[in-house]
Amino acid sequence: MKNNLKILRAIKNISQEELAKQIEVSRQTINAMEKGKYVPSTVLALKLSRYFEKPVEEIFELEAND
Repeated sequence: MKNNLKILRAIKNISQEELAKQIEVSRQTINAMEKGKYVPSTVLALKLSRYFEKPVEEIFELEAND
């Protein structure tokens, strides 16, 4: 699953650590998501959507093999 987390963080000028604190996960979770190594739960995806004020579909994108 592709995502735009790194770009969205850059726009808000926040670190992985800051984002992690805001949505109550570890920095490692943010890092793993950005690298495509972790697919978030629905709850986590919705928290990110709310934080960035974007629809989930603008943050995450299914790839052909997903």
